[in-house]
Amino acid sequence: MEQGLLDRINELAHKAKTVGLNEAEISEREVLRNQYREAFRRNLISSLENTVIVDEKGNVIRRVADAKKHPHKD
Repeated sequence: MEQGLLDRINELAHKAKTVGLNEAEISEREVLRNQYREAFRRNLISSLENTVIVDEKGNVIRRVADAKKHPHKD
């Protein structure tokens, strides 16, 4: 995720709390927040797709959907 994006979001948040934002800044803030959310989702999906689960027998299960097929015993 780009640091400049987060820096600008934080600048606008600080300004909103102190002096307020004009219409252009409110619109910019919304666009930046949406970009941040999308980047966050992409990173999360990528992390989840590359996560493996190992069951109690040592079997590697690649996907969460596959893990549900192999319930563990407590």
